[in-house]
Amino acid sequence: MFALPGTPYALGQKLSRRTAERIASGWSMLLLNGLLLIVAGVLIFSIDWTIRSLATFIGALFIFQGLMEVLTSGIDDRVRGANVLTGLLSIAAGIAIVAWPAPGLVAVAVFLGAWLIVVGTLTISSSLAVRDLMPDWWLLLIMGLLEVPLGVLALADPGATLAALITVSGIWAVAIGVARVVFSLELKRLPYKLERGDAAHTNDGAQVVGGERASATTA
Repeated sequence: MFALPGTPYALGQKLSRRTAERIASGWSMLLLNGLLLIVAGVLIFSIDWTIRSLATFIGALFIFQGLMEVLTSGIDDRVRGANVLTGLLSIAAGIAIVAWPAPGLVAVAVFLGAWLIVVGTLTISSSLAVRDLMPDWWLLLIMGLLEVPLGVLALADPGATLAALITVSGIWAVAIGVARVVFSLELKRLPYKLERGDAAHTNDGAQVVGGERASATTA
């Protein structure tokens, strides 16, 4: 996530060029994250999984996502701390799934569902916190709105079939992967977009001032 409700930037402060560049510097990592998720989603749909092998794969995804979260820079130190915390929790959940001697469908579904709901909720809150700062905040909102329903679906019937669990995890990996790839490319251009927006605002202001001066001279 990039911001939290209540942070100074979420309360109306302007995003500085330096902060925008720091956030945008993580675009390549987010792009890699998205591409790997897409590959993971394709693999989930392509392989004839057993419960044990799927649990190990999902656990590995949890660990990978946790590492990406830990390395994600936010708007300020408060957000950075939240990213580290959620990342470590994701890593711990992944290790628990992989180390479980014989995870059943219920255990894997509960882990996956709870994680998707928590991460989706945090993503939604992050998107709303930066809606006045980042032009493409709605992409974050879409990611959160995709994750929460999939998490609810996984928890709604945790004793469902292996095929149902494959469907939920596969859709999540592909959909969120695509969304992150798109968002990473937009994130790369964030400093330029802010600069262009400031320039447009400045030009508009100059025209108004010029118009007032012209009127005064005529009078």
